[in-house]
Amino acid sequence: MIRVVIAEDNAILRDGLAQLLAERGHDVVAKVGTAEELVRVVEELTPAVAIVDIRMPPTFTDEGLVAAVSLRRSHPSVGMLVFSQWVETRYATELLGGAPEGVGYLLKDRVTDIGEFDAALRRVADGGTALDPEVVRQLIGSWQASTVLDRLTPRESEVLALMAEGHSNSGLARHLSISERAVEKHVSAIFTKLDLPPSQAHHRRVLAVVTYLNS
Repeated sequence: MIRVVIAEDNAILRDGLAQLLAERGHDVVAKVGTAEELVRVVEELTPAVAIVDIRMPPTFTDEGLVAAVSLRRSHPSVGMLVFSQWVETRYATELLGGAPEGVGYLLKDRVTDIGEFDAALRRVADGGTALDPEVVRQLIGSWQASTVLDRLTPRESEVLALMAEGHSNSGLARHLSISERAVEKHVSAIFTKLDLPPSQAHHRRVLAVVTYLNS
């Protein structure tokens, strides 16, 4: 069971999502319709994950995402799962760059299975990442021409892109039709080329994804 806060201005979507998550065994501790309320309930209740829409009252521009970025600074233990129709590359990289563990970004019109959404929620709660491939694609399009990622081979770049989407090593092996041992070698090479030595203080997989997105 995961303690969840939902911040969504559309009451029907908010209540429907809460019901679906409750049916999956999660504890929806609060449902709010504004970014201001989101900040308040996270401070009061400290959920495991906050599910956040981007465009919320009063201006319906970026209030939700701005609040998520702020909460990641003040409450880094709370996972943030952005759930929106829109891709905001600036705030996506800022959200990942501050405290990268436990961040997701899914697009509403591309989530067609509650099981996939539930899996993404659990990854974020466990300190992983869950990024829609379209979000990753648009972030890639905003890169500079020359980056530290130029060190990677085409296959390593492909593996890292799939890691950013939230695939495990077994998932990578299935997607690429290679062995898990081959995946492990690619992942190890990525860590080495991105100058990410073994560390107990940071999750290298998440840091590699952050490097990928911030490049």
